[in-house]
Amino acid sequence: MTERVTYRAKTKFLVASPTKVRPVANVVKCKPYVRAMALLGHLPHKGARLISKVMKSAASNAIDRDKRLDEERLFVRDIQIDEGPRLKRLWCRGRGRGDVQLKRMCHITVVVEESVRTKDGSKG
Repeated sequence: MTERVTYRAKTKFLVASPTKVRPVANVVKCKPYVRAMALLGHLPHKGARLISKVMKSAASNAIDRDKRLDEERLFVRDIQIDEGPRLKRLWCRGRGRGDVQLKRMCHITVVVEESVRTKDGSKG
């Protein structure tokens, strides 16, 4: 059995909390690329825009490397949302106190592959 070729794109240091981006990633994980992009276009979350950009980059990488591919034949194999560094900011409070506010960052990795159809039309 031959191993399928995967294509990936990674974006680092995005100012968005990983806990807010992960639910959006779970919506489009393991779906055809065209359908996943349509779903992301209708979601009102910041994470949807961020994931959409990385998915476009992964699809572009796949099409550049293999000229016989097109967007209809791509499948989103995996999306990873990893935690990045945290920026610490001082938030001034009453009575001369201060709180530390954490600005969280995330790293997004999208892996796409060619969707293979069997003779009966099901995915294989």
